[in-house]
Amino acid sequence: MKFYLCIDDTDNLDSIGTGTIAEQILERLISNGFGPCSLVTRHQLYIHEDIPYTSHNSSMCFYSEAPEESLSTIIDLASHHLDTVAAEGSDPGLCVLKYNASGDYSDLIAFGKAAKKTVLTKEDAIKCAHSHNIHLSEHGGSGQGIIGALAGVGLRVFGNDGEIKGALKHIEINRDYTVTELMEFPEVDQVLDLETKEPLSKTTSINMGSRSKTVMYQNQSVLFAIKADNGQYESLTKPKIRQLGENFYE
Repeated sequence: MKFYLCIDDTDNLDSIGTGTIAEQILERLISNGFGPCSLVTRHQLYIHEDIPYTSHNSSMCFYSEAPEESLSTIIDLASHHLDTVAAEGSDPGLCVLKYNASGDYSDLIAFGKAAKKTVLTKEDAIKCAHSHNIHLSEHGGSGQGIIGALAGVGLRVFGNDGEIKGALKHIEINRDYTVTELMEFPEVDQVLDLETKEPLSKTTSINMGSRSKTVMYQNQSVLFAIKADNGQYESLTKPKIRQLGENFYE
């Protein structure tokens, strides 16, 4: 069984972030014999005065594998962890989707896309989750986090949204790497030209001038590179990645 798990709104300004909590849940799943697990992705949602959020309004999602009969155990494990570590004043939500490869998730994906540009309600989320028998639960406060949790699952299933949490961990800054070398890092499935979105040749040299991030594109973890005026390819900084816009990856 493949399943997606997403959490949202678990932190406050003084606590550990939602991404860290997602990684803790992932690690607990692995320690309990489940997996393998994917990397955690961060999904940026709509910023609006009617939406409560801590700093950036983003949800955190990953997928994993487990025996069919383990779904309730996984939900209980994640729920208990959220109940234990979620910060005071937060409104945590948990979403778990048992994925069917032949299923039609178009309305779930549409919900995720809508959450990036409009204000949605808990009722909207509950209705969408019910149509796919998706687990959706509140874990404190107003429970408003179920909206972002469901949206994060929809966007991860979509496969063209989200940053891999954290920068490339073992990259040496200001060093040139070939595409072949970059693809040896566990966070990098493909290295693409920013302008053409085509794969760069394995021998292309890329200057890693910053701790760049990979993003989800066509269900792969992709490092985008841009050609500078001198003809040298360079990695994108985090601010540049976040300026690409929600329609860039489609």
